[in-house]
Amino acid sequence: MFVDKVNIKVKAGKGGNGAVAFHREKYIASGGPDGGDGGNGGNVVLIADRNMSTLMDFRYKRKYSATNGGDGTGKKCSGKNGEDMIIKVPLGTLVRDTATGAIIKDMSDFEPFVIAKGGIGGWGNTHFATPTRQAPRFAKSGLMGEEKEITLELKLLADVGLVGFPNVGKSTLLSVVSKANPKIGNYHFTTLYPNLGVVYVSEGNSFVMADIPGIIEGAAEGAGLGHDFLRHVDRCRLLIHVVDVSGSEGRDPIEDFEAINSELERYDKDLASRPQIVAANKCDILEDMENLEKFKAYIEEKDLPFFEISAASHTGVKELINKTSEMLSTLPPITVYEPDYVEPEFTVASPEDLQITHFEDIWSIEGPWLQRLVSNTNFGDYESRNFFDRSLRESGVYDRLEEMGINEGDTVSIYNLDFEYHR
Repeated sequence: MFVDKVNIKVKAGKGGNGAVAFHREKYIASGGPDGGDGGNGGNVVLIADRNMSTLMDFRYKRKYSATNGGDGTGKKCSGKNGEDMIIKVPLGTLVRDTATGAIIKDMSDFEPFVIAKGGIGGWGNTHFATPTRQAPRFAKSGLMGEEKEITLELKLLADVGLVGFPNVGKSTLLSVVSKANPKIGNYHFTTLYPNLGVVYVSEGNSFVMADIPGIIEGAAEGAGLGHDFLRHVDRCRLLIHVVDVSGSEGRDPIEDFEAINSELERYDKDLASRPQIVAANKCDILEDMENLEKFKAYIEEKDLPFFEISAASHTGVKELINKTSEMLSTLPPITVYEPDYVEPEFTVASPEDLQITHFEDIWSIEGPWLQRLVSNTNFGDYESRNFFDRSLRESGVYDRLEEMGINEGDTVSIYNLDFEYHR
């Protein structure tokens, strides 16, 4: 089965917790704190794989999780970092946010992409030792990893797309000009999924061709198989429109040509405006020469390149491929979609949702929305720090701390971030 669109959930690993430990060694009194930090949680990483052609691997497994970071231990030993979860996807896969449909990443290269970041490990009690606080009996918890629901949508990376009604000879043409072996038969919908083939023109000159199946009238609305596969023409720089001119099925080539172009335009106007070459196929079994001449005149009026071919007998195929290569050399490269995903706006929850713990002169604050606020704040930027401070103040966190008895100069500790409190 060909699968080209799936929804999956990804979850990065949680950071390990920091340790509360003290140095214990014979003949050494008051060794002091030596609790290690927690390890970072593993990331979820996407990698494009040229050897994958469908999203079939995701049909049954829909949840992917990286491992958590290990907890810190004594002797200042840090916990082990969690292992990354590597997810391989076909080259040309679009990664979208399921809720909004926005593009997060176009996997059209082989650079690994971190789709969900692992949580940072918590600090051990070693970090909280000061001249006046020599035996801190507390440590920090690790941060939770990111969790997302994403949609994987495969859009083939092909230079040339073969379009046309079923049974016009697209698969035969692909098999003749490349080493692809699509299923070929004398009946409609022989091809049930897109096929790719590399066409070698000359030394150092080649291109990728895709046979796009199932486009019929009404395809843009879901008729036939076209609704499922029209997306695979999106990246094609050039279209070869294959038309059966033999008359063996009693079809009108002009009507077929216009019907397919109409479906392309209804699906995407930009797609319908792509450069086209018209290949009049099955000329070797032509029943009415007048039918061919009429169609040729019609196409030449539109100023489109026109070739009379027979994919079965290879007639005219070489000339068609040479023209295709010539046109590709003048066209822009394959489309790479730019990300348009925007992180959801931050919403502040109630201070009652936070867990505030008091250790001597340190006030430790934890909570899901506060963790997200810390993760999204760039503390190296003045305006970002002001936003962080304003969010705490407006949410009532400072008011609650004052109600609990915080003093001027006490330390506020928020997820591995420490600062002195001043009214």
